Amino acid sequence: MNHETEPETRARFRELGFTPGILPPGALNAISDVPGVKVGHFTLIEGADVRTGATAILAHDGNLFQEKVPAGLAVGNGFGKLMGSTQINELGEIETPILLTNTLSVPRAAEAVLDWTLSQPGNETVGSVNVVVGETNDGWLNNIRKRSLTVEQIRSAIETASGSVVAEGALGAGTGTIAFGWKGGIGTSSRQLPATLGGYILGVLVQSNFGGVLRMDGLPLGQAFGQYYLKDELERNSADGSIMIILATNAPLSDRNLTRLAKRALAGLARTGAAMTDGSGDYALAFSTAESVRRSPERRAQVTAYPELPNTQTSPLFQAAIESTEEAIYNSLCMAVTTSGYRGTVQALPLDRIRALKEQPFPFSLNS
Repeated sequence: MNHETEPETRARFRELGFTPGILPPGALNAISDVPGVKVGHFTLIEGADVRTGATAILAHDGNLFQEKVPAGLAVGNGFGKLMGSTQINELGEIETPILLTNTLSVPRAAEAVLDWTLSQPGNETVGSVNVVVGETNDGWLNNIRKRSLTVEQIRSAIETASGSVVAEGALGAGTGTIAFGWKGGIGTSSRQLPATLGGYILGVLVQSNFGGVLRMDGLPLGQAFGQYYLKDELERNSADGSIMIILATNAPLSDRNLTRLAKRALAGLARTGAAMTDGSGDYALAFSTAESVRRSPERRAQVTAYPELPNTQTSPLFQAAIESTEEAIYNSLCMAVTTSGYRGTVQALPLDRIRALKEQPFPFSLNS
């Protein structure tokens, strides 16, 4: 079966004429707008039943293990496997690339991160590494039990990561995912704070694979399209699934305030109509790239406090996190293509119908 069968040209959400939120996006409207952040993908499409991949996010160009970055984690519903989460909660830092993949590939992704980290110059005597690997389950489009991804393939997502335009949609860790019953995938967005508020950049990348009642910039599209959780109480409209939300900022935040920042991403998730059901894994992981708060060997030896943004200046970043998460999810849907795989075909979100509904007086008829 073909991976891409959707004739409609795909477009990011803003290209449909929407301007979600009040803050302006960065130059690329992507997590890579945050200086130093790089993203890489590996996509595996084989035969009629393998539709999966991996996505890597790197916080900076240096030695990530030697120059750890502060981080915080928020969990909306914990039906998921986020390797490395307990040490993030305990120490408030990340020391490896972040890998996203499918549920049964987490161990191999961990091997890939471990191999890459131990091979870095300066890590010759390292004997303990806290790898960070997140997942969602792509088992409807992908024959997940095959465990087709190899360590080498997953590692290539790290090695090919770049700080340029981030590819979105049905690729990398989003190759086989589904969101709101439509084809989900990888999406990204960013926000730029004005100079008067510090001029900081915040970016988000998501791996969308969850359900609910889709709303896009306030429009009740799930109801309009007749595809949503609990419609006729059909099992086909289950909202179980997961989402991984990765937030990056160059604001000098402590791990405590990064945890607070991650919690706000769940508000952005809620704006899209997510149901956050019993079988959903809803995770948000935030880190800061600011050099002043990196935990290098020299700084770890100091008793003096790290310079960090005070609590009273975090609220604009909270707003940026909400808006970027919301738009990143929209982009994951808008850029994904109709995909055929293991158990059938999942249609891409119909962008032409969204354009048509946007032009109607609001509230429009849900029978449109």
